[in-house]
Amino acid sequence: MYICILKNKPIIAKDKLYIEEFKQHFKGINTFKTADIANFYRSFEPDIKQTTLNWRAYNLVEKGILERIGKGIFKIGINTIFIPNLDNKAKNIYKKIKSEFPFVDYCIWETSIFNEFSLHHSNKHFILVEVEKESAESVFLSLKEKNNQVFFNPNLKILEQYIFNISQPIIVKLLISEAPLQKIKDYNTVTLEKILVDLFCEEDLFNFYQGREKNTIFRTAYEKYTINNTKLLRYASRRGKKEGIENYINQIIGKL
Repeated sequence: MYICILKNKPIIAKDKLYIEEFKQHFKGINTFKTADIANFYRSFEPDIKQTTLNWRAYNLVEKGILERIGKGIFKIGINTIFIPNLDNKAKNIYKKIKSEFPFVDYCIWETSIFNEFSLHHSNKHFILVEVEKESAESVFLSLKEKNNQVFFNPNLKILEQYIFNISQPIIVKLLISEAPLQKIKDYNTVTLEKILVDLFCEEDLFNFYQGREKNTIFRTAYEKYTINNTKLLRYASRRGKKEGIENYINQIIGKL
């Protein structure tokens, strides 16, 4: 095997990666595992070492030929990470909470996010502020002081009687521990993995995006962006829905 050393990392010669053969071999396969990659290379080099296999997988990811979507799970392509947008109202809410509760864990996002993935765009949007359990009520009361369109963990009756008829209400709910979040500039917000799991778990809250719309959202999300299935299923497990969402995704997307 021809390699050179750069910053203590072996750079494998292109001809040893069998790039074109690799792409052709895994073409049309949604996801595959480390063992599948090993079997591919062993068809060329039966005695290849595991350390060499690991470095080849690493190099393929670095080159953008291989995409890591979970622990030991890959697909062909380039990582495309979903970056949610926040409007000025949501940003101001975030800053207010940060100023008054500097040590509290929380995130903020907007349901208008779903419009990128759905077939029919809903004009019913609201801002979600998710806060750690110990501080959620305090944050709610603080926001409520200057805005009477703030609701705390609303049930279906409140949603139907009030929230669904209001323009951009604010909903404060509990942040589930170890939820997959991301930092965009100065704002703590959600990942696509979290959005999809929440959509699956909270049918009342996301009433406008159920049925066929939910199927479309999941399919479009998987087509457009890189989704870490390990992260998604770990969060679903935290919500007690791992088996349900895994079966659902397998039905509409294909085997995870």
